[in-house]
Amino acid sequence: MKIVLTGGGTGGHFYPIIAVAAELRRIARDEKLIAPELYYISNDPYDSKALFELGITFKKISTGKLRRYFSVLNVIDMFRTATACVQALFVVFFIYPDIIFSKGGYPSFPTVFAAKVLRIPLIIHDSDSKPGRVNAWAGKFAEKIAISYPDAAQYFPKAEAQGRVAWTGNPIRPEIAYRALEGAREFLEVKNDLPILLILGGSQGAQRINEVVLDSLPKLVSKYVIIHQTGKNNFKEIKDTADVVLGLSPEKFHYKPFDYLNLLGMRMAAGAASLVISRSGSTLFEIAAWGLPSIVIPIPESVSHDQTKNAFNYARSGAAVVIEENNLTSEVLLSEIDRILSDESIKKEMSAAATAFAKLDAARTIAKAIIEIGLSHEK
Repeated sequence: MKIVLTGGGTGGHFYPIIAVAAELRRIARDEKLIAPELYYISNDPYDSKALFELGITFKKISTGKLRRYFSVLNVIDMFRTATACVQALFVVFFIYPDIIFSKGGYPSFPTVFAAKVLRIPLIIHDSDSKPGRVNAWAGKFAEKIAISYPDAAQYFPKAEAQGRVAWTGNPIRPEIAYRALEGAREFLEVKNDLPILLILGGSQGAQRINEVVLDSLPKLVSKYVIIHQTGKNNFKEIKDTADVVLGLSPEKFHYKPFDYLNLLGMRMAAGAASLVISRSGSTLFEIAAWGLPSIVIPIPESVSHDQTKNAFNYARSGAAVVIEENNLTSEVLLSEIDRILSDESIKKEMSAAATAFAKLDAARTIAKAIIEIGLSHEK
């Protein structure tokens, strides 16, 4: 069986694909099936090591991006996208997979277009409360549609009526889905028993969150240990500023900035944390899997149309508190942190809601559907 995987060039698209690919390998092994040939088609490999470890062949197709604002680049990228669609037709035709799995995003469009033209079965997954343009279009002809938020079903009304939509949750790699509880404080070199805040700005960091954290730092370190993923581009500036803000305070060692947390570091940080502060992308599903209460600060709607909807949908479960960026101040953030961590019953309720929201079998559910449809197509 040949399976093509495709999606946008971000971690929020890529790593759920990796989670599904790992389950495809596991199911084939457990059920003694011939190992499927896996291909990943996108504009960038994103993480070549992860592809290599799962034996996934990368095929590059460069495509254009349709921006939501006026730009001359939109005209140029229309031609790039048209060229990419022709290229995808040839690439997909010569592979001729039994099924294609798409996570959406503009780099997936040429491959999904090829699936439609060549009549290759398609399964799509969307991580957001409102699907992106590619998935909204692909949902009209996809065999199955997997969604991370139940509210997303309303954007596929015809497919839902036909039973093609399933609320699976978001695929999470097993190596990040479980917290490392043993030795977490020792690993992070935390030598006291203060509650730990885990602040995640994503791989690129989150400028506004970083600014407010720095403003709040003297008060925060008096009560908590701060594990702060700043983003690689911001690390030096934030560390230098924190050194100035905290000066010679004995509590300065309660602030621990990291440019990036690898898998082990993230699991250890999650294992030690009492509360997570984060944006509202795919990281929400990892926080839910960890069963941790959270304060969610979505990217403004003017920048990202989906994060605000994601944040409030997640918060409705009871697992999180939302602070919109235009309301984010040092005083508001400190007040919410203190309110949650000072009341054990609030912490327990939010943790239970996070655990209930998590669907740890999402990757396996999707992988099973891929194999079932792929095998029927193969015959």
